[in-house]
Amino acid sequence: MDSPKLILLFSGKRKSGKDFVTSIIQQRLGGSSVCAILRLSGPLKEQYAKEHGLDFRRLLDASGYKEKFREDMIRWGEEKRNADPGYFCRLIVRDVPQPVWIVSDARRRSDVEWFRCRYQLQTRTVRVQASEESRRERGWVYTAGIDDAESECGLDQGVAFDWTISNDSDGPLLEEQLERVLRVVRDCLEL
Repeated sequence: MDSPKLILLFSGKRKSGKDFVTSIIQQRLGGSSVCAILRLSGPLKEQYAKEHGLDFRRLLDASGYKEKFREDMIRWGEEKRNADPGYFCRLIVRDVPQPVWIVSDARRRSDVEWFRCRYQLQTRTVRVQASEESRRERGWVYTAGIDDAESECGLDQGVAFDWTISNDSDGPLLEEQLERVLRVVRDCLEL
């Protein structure tokens, strides 16, 4: 496998719209043949489901099913990361042939550091922000032990993001913000 031409690490709070934004970018770049959306939570949820006898597919959607297990899944994932900070990062990049990789759910400094260490020239960071009001409109409810955990707050400070995208219904036009990111991606693809 060749190295990717560009890696976009997306982070943001629950219900900020990370999946929405990353799917738009993938579509604008021509789909999954050019751009792979990678989720650090995918292998975490898959292994967690195996070890706990749960439905892996239901842990991937935005349903209440996932929310019932979120706190324990976070704890379990932290134990794995503490033992090996790059464990989930290595799993998601195996055999990815697309020239653009989007990691839709970077949540910790160790995630950013892992990619920057291995793919220094290709890695860019994007923070998706939305007000609590917008997040509530999307179904978010503050949950102690989840919304104040490292999985939600680990990148709130200490990371200089290449782009910050405001994803509020009354905020700056999303199109204009995405175009700045897409311009850089297209330039990288032309190299």
